[in-house]
Amino acid sequence: MKLNGTITALVTPFAKDGSVDYGKLKALVEEQIAGGVEGICSVGTTGESPTLDHAEHHKVIEKTIEYAQGKCKIIAGTGANSTAEAISLTKAAIAMGGSDACLQVTPYYNKPNAEGLYRHFATLADLGLPVVLYNVPGRAGKEIPLEVVKRLAAHENVIAIKEAAGSVERVSAIKNMCPDFTVLSGDDSLAVPMISVGAEGVISVASNVIPKEMSDMIRAALSGDFKTAGAAHAKLYPLFHNLFIDTNPVMVKEALALQGKIERVFRLPLCETTDKNLETMRATLASLGLV
Repeated sequence: MKLNGTITALVTPFAKDGSVDYGKLKALVEEQIAGGVEGICSVGTTGESPTLDHAEHHKVIEKTIEYAQGKCKIIAGTGANSTAEAISLTKAAIAMGGSDACLQVTPYYNKPNAEGLYRHFATLADLGLPVVLYNVPGRAGKEIPLEVVKRLAAHENVIAIKEAAGSVERVSAIKNMCPDFTVLSGDDSLAVPMISVGAEGVISVASNVIPKEMSDMIRAALSGDFKTAGAAHAKLYPLFHNLFIDTNPVMVKEALALQGKIERVFRLPLCETTDKNLETMRATLASLGLV
């Protein structure tokens, strides 16, 4: 199974009482599909996975699959810093059916050594659901070393890596070691540069807000039309940047709330952004005709 194109790291909308708003989730999924994305990643970091309990975690993935109706690929966020917990979440995703792959984040906080990282990911890959590795040292406190990526790429169920280390050079290094291994950008602002050196798409935060524009930009880049992709990147860059002036997913949820698509509700320790940041986002959306 091959992953490419635009895969949206979908937010999890909450109702005013703090519960998951499945009606708004359905609307978001349908908007993504109408916008032409190739996939949806459910309950990743942008989906506020740390604050969903396990029952909610399973149900959000299950409902996302149901709402998508087979019209795009579904990646289930089932990672954890405890291998046992990640196994439990992944087995639940396998049991419900409908997920094309799972996203497995680098175990955070406990910072395992290279062998521990290899065993963690390999154990999850052995379960049978295709695995997308998620390299995000800014959140995990640890990167997946290149030699570990190479070892894991040889596993038949490890199909891709989401690169969110902010390094285009690392994409080149991975493709040099493993030419046939799929790399997906984890940074909207680096998606076009990463594709230029071999990445095959993006797992995107921005596409929550601009699914069609993001999909068009990525398709242009993947087709080799970097003039069109570069122009789109330049136009959209202020949004890419301002979605991260506060901790993700705060700003993308603020943007969607400004558009009237979700409630402005978070779960602690996440909370609303500052008035200054909110006005910056409002102005950014207005400049793109999005509010």
